[in-house]
Amino acid sequence: MQATVGLARLGIARSRNAGLIAHVTAGPSILAHGSYKATHASTLAQGQGIFSSSRTNALKLAAIGQSSFFHNSCSVLVSAVSMSQGSGLVTLEWLNDRLKDSDVKVVDATWYMPNAGKDPREEFKASRIPGSRFFDVDKISDPNTDLPHMLPSAAAFAAAADALNISADDQVVLYDRSGIFSAPRAWWTFKAFGHDRVAVLDGGFPAWQAKDYPVDSEAVSDADVDAAAHAARQSKSSQARYPAKLQDNLVRSVHEMLDNVESQSEQVVDARGAGRFAGSEAEPRQGLRSGHIPQSMNVPFTQVLQEGRYKGPEELAEVFKSAGLDLERPIVASCGTGVTASVLALALHQISPSSKVSVYDGSWSEWGSRKDTPVEKSA
Repeated sequence: MQATVGLARLGIARSRNAGLIAHVTAGPSILAHGSYKATHASTLAQGQGIFSSSRTNALKLAAIGQSSFFHNSCSVLVSAVSMSQGSGLVTLEWLNDRLKDSDVKVVDATWYMPNAGKDPREEFKASRIPGSRFFDVDKISDPNTDLPHMLPSAAAFAAAADALNISADDQVVLYDRSGIFSAPRAWWTFKAFGHDRVAVLDGGFPAWQAKDYPVDSEAVSDADVDAAAHAARQSKSSQARYPAKLQDNLVRSVHEMLDNVESQSEQVVDARGAGRFAGSEAEPRQGLRSGHIPQSMNVPFTQVLQEGRYKGPEELAEVFKSAGLDLERPIVASCGTGVTASVLALALHQISPSSKVSVYDGSWSEWGSRKDTPVEKSA
């Protein structure tokens, strides 16, 4: 007996490839498009980010008449574009089915470029995915630097997580109002402080609205909107419940980047547009030189997206390879301020969750403003 079950029904992130489905069988293997493999159904059910409750979804699998699916003789091939353990994306359907789950915490991490003329706080107050809290990218940051939205201290992040009512075991789902733009920066921030169960809503708020899923327009106070940012600024390490710890392997400083110019131990990929990377277009922020970090490669962040969502893993791999990157070697992502670098970091995570990818936090806002950092320009 064989049951064919859509990946969305299993709570797994959607693919951009048409007709992608998983076949659940009691035979030796399950054939599906992709490359991630779990040898037991329980492994799949317990994957961080696939299911908010492994018990609930194990029952879903059993309910389709495949109790033998749980035997060791079975195996599961999960699409490489699905939300396997740690892949970092969830579908609209997945989130809609789990909005009321107590361990799923939804966070609006919208941020706009300063010249966009938009206010993410006011937009959040006007409408939001039900149950959302607001993560202020600019204010949950290091207050002791002029560089924009640099990572906060571990104590400040822990205080913000407490204010967002997020515990270390919660599944955090982040979204933004551009589709995919600033939410990956918050995703990387959570990862940088040790939170593994974090994902981005693929397509963000625009796609959510387009599907006519529920939207909360009830009044929300400024105090509620600013709670996490306020807590971060008032933080004291002894008061936080959340166990934040900086993961140094995910973050690069300017000193490490300077050393890397000489050693070339890590590849550098720049998410800025081609003109800014080449140095033929001026930087939007005053006082910055034009050009790029020597020997870095350019993948404008828009190249990893299609209609406000991430491309599939095979397409993403081709984008990076075409730019000259070796996906088997460590990669550091950079951009203007560390926002779209995180878009690339999450794209690389889709190709392989085990990839060695870090983000240069200061990015071009730091590199381009200093006198001791070498700059190249393209012909």
